[in-house]
Amino acid sequence: MQHSIKVIAVTGPTATGKTRLAVALAEMLDGEIVSVDSRQVYRGMDLGTGKDLADYGDTPYHLIDIADPMEEYNLYYFLRDAAAAVQDIASRGKLPILCGGTGFYLRALLYDARFDEE
Repeated sequence: MQHSIKVIAVTGPTATGKTRLAVALAEMLDGEIVSVDSRQVYRGMDLGTGKDLADYGDTPYHLIDIADPMEEYNLYYFLRDAAAAVQDIASRGKLPILCGGTGFYLRALLYDARFDEE
């Protein structure tokens, strides 16, 4: 992720209100949410993943329901997709808000981890 792009990160344990806080921040600060969750990427995996889609209202979100459960989706793909989403959001003058509880994914994104596709 480009270091010149400012982001807000909302992270923490399950069921602590991360989504609601991220949505409130997005509404106040003209932002969009990028999910930083290793399970919310999968379509159809709604139970136990805390997607809380109703909480988003009109707030745009990214990286939720983008992969089939039988499809490989790992940190390499997340970094590629999250960096593209952050860049897209920032290019439109909006604030990227990273929201989720997968700390490994968040740290890898924030600290520019590099991985091969293999």
